[in-house]
Amino acid sequence: MEKTKQYYFYVLLCADNSLYGGFTTDVAKRFATHVAGKGAKYTKVHKPLKVLFSQEFTSKHDALHAEWTFKHQSRQKKLQFLKLQGVQLEK
Repeated sequence: MEKTKQYYFYVLLCADNSLYGGFTTDVAKRFATHVAGKGAKYTKVHKPLKVLFSQEFTSKHDALHAEWTFKHQSRQKKLQFLKLQGVQLEK
């Protein structure tokens, strides 16, 4: 039996306290890529500190939609989303 491919939407906390949302098939590997400065343009400037949240999807479309939705929200809405997921940011 073949394992179905998994897709992930993830949120990173960056050094300047900004949030970055992304899409991947391997969260740990993608985070390491961001930390090495080889990820997205955004994380080259806004150094990623940790993965705050990740959500698994069986559909690439659904994971990309979650990423798009997160990225098009205000910071306040992003924080509300994370809080609903049980993620608390230190103040």
